[in-house]
Amino acid sequence: MRQLLTALAMLPLSLFAQTIEECWQAAERNYPLIRQYNLIEKTTELTVANIQKGWLPQVSASAQATYQNDVASFPDQFRQLYQQMGLDMKGLKKDQYRVGIDINQTVYDGGMISSQKEMAREQGMVQAAQTEVNLYQVRKRVNEMYFSLLMLDDQIQLNNDLQELLAANEKKLTSMVKNGIAAESDLKNVKAERLNVAQQGTSLQSQKRMLQTMLSTFCGMEVKNARKPVVTETGGTNNRPEMRLFDAQLRLADAQKKVLNAALMPKFGVFAQGFYGYPGYNMFEDMVRHDWSLNGMVGARLTWNIGALYTRKNDKAKIQLQRELTENNREVFLFNNRLEQMQENEEMERYRKMMADDEEIISLRTAVRKAAESKLSHGIIDVNDLIREINQENVAKVQQSMHEIQMLKQLYESKYTSNH
Repeated sequence: MRQLLTALAMLPLSLFAQTIEECWQAAERNYPLIRQYNLIEKTTELTVANIQKGWLPQVSASAQATYQNDVASFPDQFRQLYQQMGLDMKGLKKDQYRVGIDINQTVYDGGMISSQKEMAREQGMVQAAQTEVNLYQVRKRVNEMYFSLLMLDDQIQLNNDLQELLAANEKKLTSMVKNGIAAESDLKNVKAERLNVAQQGTSLQSQKRMLQTMLSTFCGMEVKNARKPVVTETGGTNNRPEMRLFDAQLRLADAQKKVLNAALMPKFGVFAQGFYGYPGYNMFEDMVRHDWSLNGMVGARLTWNIGALYTRKNDKAKIQLQRELTENNREVFLFNNRLEQMQENEEMERYRKMMADDEEIISLRTAVRKAAESKLSHGIIDVNDLIREINQENVAKVQQSMHEIQMLKQLYESKYTSNH
């Protein structure tokens, strides 16, 4: 997913979206949250690189000056004996100084560094999966605006058709008024109705421009000529990004358990120490001379910290509880997701049933409207009856359009719910 979105981010933004899928992609690459993918990846790389440096020699420098109330010295009998031999055994000085450097090199760490690197990578995967979950919600907002735009397009077209129908009847009435068949008030009534419909058309155009601007801003590209999606059935396994988040959280728990196990393993390493100061390693020489000297030591060290045993039981229990919590969250998500799909399927079935009658309703309303036009020309009904039938026919067409768009929207809501 991350690679796909990164590739999309490189595409030029001058393309015009024609399908809802193109709007999804444009909105995802335009949404500021997408930059978190790169930030998470870089942060993870830096963390892993820092952990890997645990294999490098650990060097520390130190300097100290101390004063002791007592120091190692020879008994008075030995000092007197040495003095008789011409040796002045002064003993160690109480003020002591040291400037040194220590080098430690890990040879075997019980798998701690490798397990810590794995845990860092899994933490990065969890963060990336959470970002994908948050970014996926962008599609729902695109759906709302996109299908509202489609509905406005249909309503504008039906409004234009209604204006043409009223204009045609207005033309007929103009001829009838000239021939003395219809009253001037009937002509004005139809004209007023046409102007009222024209005002509604102006309002619809304004709403469309506003919605286009909002959708274009959200997608970061100019959205033109939104097309009705092709109806396809949904199905298959759940592919929501939340499922990948749960999997990543479980893998993180496994990695944490490996770190816990590595903490119990013994550690082996080599070391070197060196310092310049007083006293040195040759204590007897320093008792006589009191001079600073260079001193060094190399060796190997095996350590086994069993302190991790004190909290191991509780730490393992915490990790297991974390796994159980993640599994429970998955079950809750799937349960709610199935309920949503059931509701959406029921809504789609409802719209299918209504759409099955829409064509017949329109056909009947059109026949009634044409009959009303004929009756008006023969003086059987007045113009108000005609306008009512025209409006009834238009309402039937608007209902058909709304049912179709709502059906498509519900279908894509179902696609969103299962990510198919």
